[in-house]
Amino acid sequence: MISLAELKKLTIVHLGIAVTFFVSGLVINLVQLILYVGLKPFNVVLFRHIMYYLCYSLYSQLIFVAEWYSNSNLYLYMDQNDFEKFSGKEHVMIIQNHSYEIDWLCGWMFADKVGCLGNCKAYAKKAISFVPVMGWAWKFAEFVFLERSFEKDSETIARQLKEVFAYPDPVWLLLNAEGTRFTQKKHEASVKFAQERGLPLLKHHLIPRTKGFTTSLPTMRGRCVAIYDTSLAFKKDAKISPTISNLLNGLSVEGHLFARRIPLEDVPENEAAAAEWLQNLYREKDRIVDSFHTTGSFFETSGFKEVPVTKLKYRTCSLVNFALWAVFSVSLILYYLVSSFLSQNWIGLSIAIGILLTIYILMVKSINMSKISKASSYGSEAKTDSKSK
Repeated sequence: MISLAELKKLTIVHLGIAVTFFVSGLVINLVQLILYVGLKPFNVVLFRHIMYYLCYSLYSQLIFVAEWYSNSNLYLYMDQNDFEKFSGKEHVMIIQNHSYEIDWLCGWMFADKVGCLGNCKAYAKKAISFVPVMGWAWKFAEFVFLERSFEKDSETIARQLKEVFAYPDPVWLLLNAEGTRFTQKKHEASVKFAQERGLPLLKHHLIPRTKGFTTSLPTMRGRCVAIYDTSLAFKKDAKISPTISNLLNGLSVEGHLFARRIPLEDVPENEAAAAEWLQNLYREKDRIVDSFHTTGSFFETSGFKEVPVTKLKYRTCSLVNFALWAVFSVSLILYYLVSSFLSQNWIGLSIAIGILLTIYILMVKSINMSKISKASSYGSEAKTDSKSK
């Protein structure tokens, strides 16, 4: 008899997860569209309340894969006083390192435990807003989509942040200040840039882009209470790499997340000083991550005070949510396949098989897009000079 571990590696199981995600996602997109047209112009507060649950229903399916399906764990290192303030009670900006394929998913795992998953938002490339399911969901949920043109984006940031921080419930806004995921090639370009300008070298991060951050600050003040700096690390000698493919194959990983709260009033108002503040933040993040990789502790050589560690517990609602969508989505596809076959509706059967093939291709493309080797070229040597001021 096939074992559970072997079962999780079967393509048919992966296809079932993909069917659940994409079919439910399109249903959620349709409901979002109806509410966007029929409710938002008349009651934006109610629209945003409902949008929270729709986004949660979509995002938590990926939480299910990370936790209940692959049995992965996330350990949170955080001062208790900071955690009490942070626990879903205030609008915040999250500044996280961008070094792993699943760093965004670990952030969502954290958000899920404090009730903010449905209101997680981020700065994202405008092209993503045209991608079905996730991109459309983000568009309706009022993510901050940028074109990476400062002239256009500065106006967009000011307008969108007013909307984001007007939400009735706490919002987490993610900023990946490095601009792209860490790769060795990009790190070499970042080191060269730092050497040319006499900046301190970073071992585990790229030199952060400061324009998006400093442009956001004026709108954030009075609306966003704090910045939360989060540093994620996986042990370098771990047998299982933190990738989407490994999670989908049921292989568990173990992440470690150090988080600290920084009141927004501690960030200088002067643009140049605020830019230097962000640069210094990344120097501190580099020491924190370096300490973890060299000693196994975030605190041993980083200069930061040791704080309690908590193993984040799984929430049953992500399991129930996925199970309900799986029954609906898989049953719908199977019913159409069987009924088409029994009635000898070969056109309908061909359509159903075509839908399954399309979903499979979308699943493969989505996994490939998440790979570090497929990260965007933003931050390459040719662009570094013009974007890092």
